[in-house]
Amino acid sequence: MSYPKIALIGADGQLGTDLLAHLKSKTEVAPLYYPDFDLTQPETAKSILTDLKSDIVINTAAFNRVDECEDNPEEALALNTLAVRDLSLTCRDLGLVLVHFSTDYVFNGNKRAPYIEMDEAAPLSVYGVSKLAGEFFVSSIVPCHFIIRTCGLYGAAGCWGKGNNFVDTMVSLADNGKPLRIVDDQWITPTSTWELADKVIELLGHEKYGLYHLTNEGECTWYGFAQEIFLLLGKLPDVIPVDSATYGAKAPRPAYSVLENKRAKDLGLSDFSHWKHALKDYLIKKGHI
Repeated sequence: MSYPKIALIGADGQLGTDLLAHLKSKTEVAPLYYPDFDLTQPETAKSILTDLKSDIVINTAAFNRVDECEDNPEEALALNTLAVRDLSLTCRDLGLVLVHFSTDYVFNGNKRAPYIEMDEAAPLSVYGVSKLAGEFFVSSIVPCHFIIRTCGLYGAAGCWGKGNNFVDTMVSLADNGKPLRIVDDQWITPTSTWELADKVIELLGHEKYGLYHLTNEGECTWYGFAQEIFLLLGKLPDVIPVDSATYGAKAPRPAYSVLENKRAKDLGLSDFSHWKHALKDYLIKKGHI
């Protein structure tokens, strides 16, 4: 299958790196990096996208340090909402398809069953509000768009601005001899950016625009995620399960934010693997096992 020309915003980030690796063997892709390409500078961003003459823009840029968003709501809204509005206007004006990534944190967790695309969003945090507002701009401005919500990402490049992802952090802490306090009352689905990138590219082969949930299969708590990492590593650190209140993170998180890939399955996209299988593949590729 041939693909149109693609501009990839945030090509050096955790998801962007894997998207770039998948895309460059299939089509012409223009990787865009901060600060040369800055979404908060809309006139410059529009000029660059105009010159590129791409068909599709994939936006992976975000202010995703969830707790910092509580202290810096203006910064979160600037990148996650207002810059997305401006990018949406540019894509509309240039007739481009926009692929934009959102988050499971648009939900409040009260459902206690996997969320589908039609479920009502009700974010608990500044981060969740800023991402949901960005979704609204994309869906209301860009005629041809994909909004992709995902959950618990980890990838080889690490999260831009955060450093290591959760998996690599646990690997690095496995032998330090200190007790590890891990939250055990927030249910998620760990998702491999390598698999996610593959499914995004598969989705681009369709013109069924709209909102999609894309994650690996299954669910666990962050504590369960950590336990599986250590099991695969053959390590036995002292891991202490704690509740969210005891852990004391600044931003509230949903107690349950597992996503169901309903629209992707209805469309006939190939299935994601179970999160445990994806985790094992990742640890093998990284040389940890």
